[in-house]
Amino acid sequence: MKPLSPALLKISCILSLLGSSACSIQSPPPQGGGGVDSRRELSERVRTRPELAVLFIGNSYSFGVPKGFSKHATAHGRKVRVGHATSGGWTLKRHSTHPPTLRKIREGNWDIVVIQEQSEIPALPAKKRAAAMFPPLLTLVAEARQQGAIPVLYQTWGRRDGDPKIANDTFLKMNERLRNGYHAASAHAGNLLVVPVGDAWERKSPPNELFLEDGSHPSVAGNDLTSQVFFQTFFED
Repeated sequence: MKPLSPALLKISCILSLLGSSACSIQSPPPQGGGGVDSRRELSERVRTRPELAVLFIGNSYSFGVPKGFSKHATAHGRKVRVGHATSGGWTLKRHSTHPPTLRKIREGNWDIVVIQEQSEIPALPAKKRAAAMFPPLLTLVAEARQQGAIPVLYQTWGRRDGDPKIANDTFLKMNERLRNGYHAASAHAGNLLVVPVGDAWERKSPPNELFLEDGSHPSVAGNDLTSQVFFQTFFED
């Protein structure tokens, strides 16, 4: 759902005095890259930078991506500078209150800040997802925007056998929930560009060779495909 405009939010607050709860809706986040504008904004940034500076924020699903993305860029004659704030199992909530992560955003002079949530949270039911993911996402988006960087979302993939806590789950079912979750997060945070890594994994279905033995983390092939999607999204789309 698209965030309410400030005017509509005021109206909803007035209506709340008459019994409506619409006033509890959070104020809209800073805008700057909605819909097709997010693609145009990114394309313009890439076009005007002789060296593209990209910061990756996330957890173990992002460990190999900065190096892999840089490798693909170099192979195609593109200059990039990469950095990362990645720790195993970390959530956006933890990153959003972690001084070293915030310092990296503020001091790195980045063109793009890639934001990746913990691997299960975007696949949660809508209310739980919103409570866990949306507030810290808005914090990180605002930090990136304040430094002149473009925030984008890294849509990860479902686990090979689905969520083990859900009966009869599958990769495809979990991947669909993650896709929906990231697109909902995008809409809430100003229609951010979503890097569709999970979609690329789905096109390899069944993507068994993309996983390590744990059925969760990427193999060398999985990391290479993920890095390739980032390169194509930033430089070729």
